[in-house]
Amino acid sequence: MTFETTIELNNGVKIPQLGYGTALISESQEETADAILRAMELGYRHLDTASIYYNEAAVGEAVRRSGLPRSELFVTTKLWTTDMRAEREYDAFRESLSRLGLDYVDLYLIHWPVRGRYQKSWEVLERIQAEGLARAIGVSNFNPHHIDDLIAMGGTVPAVNQYQFHPQMSCPDLRSYCRAHGVVLEACQPLGQGIYVDDPALGEIGQKYGKSAVQVVLRWELQHGVVTIPKSSRAERMRENCSLFDFELNSEDMAVIDRMNLDRSVTPDADPETFTF
Repeated sequence: MTFETTIELNNGVKIPQLGYGTALISESQEETADAILRAMELGYRHLDTASIYYNEAAVGEAVRRSGLPRSELFVTTKLWTTDMRAEREYDAFRESLSRLGLDYVDLYLIHWPVRGRYQKSWEVLERIQAEGLARAIGVSNFNPHHIDDLIAMGGTVPAVNQYQFHPQMSCPDLRSYCRAHGVVLEACQPLGQGIYVDDPALGEIGQKYGKSAVQVVLRWELQHGVVTIPKSSRAERMRENCSLFDFELNSEDMAVIDRMNLDRSVTPDADPETFTF
């Protein structure tokens, strides 16, 4: 496993397993672009944004400033709930593409399963993919029954489900479901909003490998075959978050971390079944 390791999606597109999350990096577009550029200088080629992050323009600016060929980058953005409820999914996507300043995105996701709308929104995403504007399409924060609804439509099976995933919320049932249906699980909030930095059990495991608790968590996610997108604007933390390829957790340590699962979300108000935003 290396920085260049990818996972093949169900339509043949390859997604880098380690990416860079851009949510809430900074209120400043310039500072956000600078942070993303530093991430690319460290080797990140997978950038995750969303319309609700209000930083798509900064992502696009960093891509242009990097000088990297577009084909070497994997850019994800997402459709927000208010655009779904307003039935303006296609226009919202074109606006995202314009802010990014790109001809296409590599992955476009429905951000949340808006009740009574996500099936219609999925049809729009299928159109976007058919037009060559997104290489792959998927979902975020979808439970199995939501994905079942999309599969029952008889069209495209989501390539990705981005979902909260970390040791206290390791989603074994969702992982099994996604595996069985050819959906790649991608970890949002892979570090549980920082709750593992001083975790004694993870710190003890990390000492054996000369790594931090944070690095142990991210390596555990990679070894579970999950795409993970940690975020940080601090250069030293960014380097730490991508220094994951010179060690491998043994099966005993993997099992210790697996047993930490509590099915506990760090954002209880953001439940796919009850959210109101």
